[in-house]
Amino acid sequence: MRWLAPFLALFLFACGAEYDEVNAGEGSIIRVMEVDSRGLDPQIVSDLASTRIAADLFEGLTRFDATGAAEAGLAENWQTSPDGHVWIFRLRPGLRFSDGHPLTAKVFDKAFRRIHDEQSGSPHGALFGVIEAIEAPDAETVIVRLKNPFPQLPALLAHPAIAALPFHRVDAAGEKWAAERPLVTSGAYRLTEWKLSQQLTLEANPHWHGGAPKTARIVWKPMDNLNSAMRLVLAGGADIVGEYTPARHHWLLQKHPAIVRNSPFFGTYYFAFNTRKPPFDDARVRRALSMAIDRDWIAKQMVDAGNIPAWGLLPPGLDGGDSFRPDWAAQPRNERLQAAREILETAGYGPKRPLRFEIRFNSSTEHRRAAVAMATMWRDLGVEAKLLNSEASLHFDSLKRADFQLARSGWIADLPAPENFLTVHMSETGPQNYSGYANPDYDAAVERAMAEPDAVRRAGLMRAAERILMADMPILPLYFYASRSLVSPKVRGWQDNPGNVHPSRTLWKAQ
Repeated sequence: MRWLAPFLALFLFACGAEYDEVNAGEGSIIRVMEVDSRGLDPQIVSDLASTRIAADLFEGLTRFDATGAAEAGLAENWQTSPDGHVWIFRLRPGLRFSDGHPLTAKVFDKAFRRIHDEQSGSPHGALFGVIEAIEAPDAETVIVRLKNPFPQLPALLAHPAIAALPFHRVDAAGEKWAAERPLVTSGAYRLTEWKLSQQLTLEANPHWHGGAPKTARIVWKPMDNLNSAMRLVLAGGADIVGEYTPARHHWLLQKHPAIVRNSPFFGTYYFAFNTRKPPFDDARVRRALSMAIDRDWIAKQMVDAGNIPAWGLLPPGLDGGDSFRPDWAAQPRNERLQAAREILETAGYGPKRPLRFEIRFNSSTEHRRAAVAMATMWRDLGVEAKLLNSEASLHFDSLKRADFQLARSGWIADLPAPENFLTVHMSETGPQNYSGYANPDYDAAVERAMAEPDAVRRAGLMRAAERILMADMPILPLYFYASRSLVSPKVRGWQDNPGNVHPSRTLWKAQ
């Protein structure tokens, strides 16, 4: 490590203005995230970085533990009706917000109504679409009525968008409530400072029902350069980095194995076909292109960071079922290519009329490599695919406007439930259904699965719906995500889990 010392000294000097503001001492943990938070109102923001911070600040009826499982939060227990449509939660006694204001059941009724209020601008309405109503018959009781059975409700209610928000401050300060310091919260921490593009500082909530969290101070630092973030944790300037580049995976395993945390989690990397117009309004074309892809090479050699090849949408372990794998997946690639050529010929494409289209992807080495790999593999079919790169906001705006042919997409679970992946592709989902896929049989299959209260039968029906989706191939799955984090050996309480959930309140540092 001595050879690194001069370089790291220069690095820390270059970013010293930021680093000096964070004095990582006893009772504090510094966590690095890829981008700055987009806001502090969990009902308005939806990006991953903002959601993770919101989960530190706001607690709901339930919350996630260190293993990623839902557990009791502000509710101390709950009961479920035999048909699974009604859940009754009892709050812990004496709950208060961080400013000492009483926290009663009414906040959950207000939270639910605000999510569905068009004037709020909340993007989370569809996520909570299974909930018909939330009622507060008294100060300590919350009744959740569902449109259909939903065994994963505890996980859904752990999402910070449906947490206890300080509506007494919203009523008093209006839109400025989120700018108050310290921010009034219901979770283990309250925010005391936010320096844009530098850091967010969280201090222990003095009125949290769980008492003092294991770490009194959490600092979240945005760093969009993953290699710089890696160097910072290696230099001891940060304790946790939530992501590192796949290209550094083997180097880190060889040089710094004690800090590498690499584990599969509930997320699927795929590209979306625009099924609204030619050439991808034809399922035969989509299927032929899928058959030509060497997923094993992409996942195990191109990415090579613990990822698993994906032929379907649902990640392994999500519901205990096996991952989807078509019959042709086991065929040698030359046989698949021949079958794909014949399919393209029946669809009207060949040497005299080559298939041409554009692959759109957002700025990232990983996305570019995936696009280049697919374009190269499709040359064996005589297919001509051009690349179009744009920054993230423009990319996803183009997807919402259906201004693409084939585009990088993917899904990381909001909660560990198959329907969280499947409902995105239903015909009435709206702009989030990037491919524009619309199949009444698929819609009916998903709805049938969601209406089933028995967990085993429900899982089987979800997998049946996935088979319909993958037979139509509106998306092109490549691999299932693997989390790639760097965690200082001093940090305790970190547990790898498929939800990639690591609440700050469960972490502490050995001194």
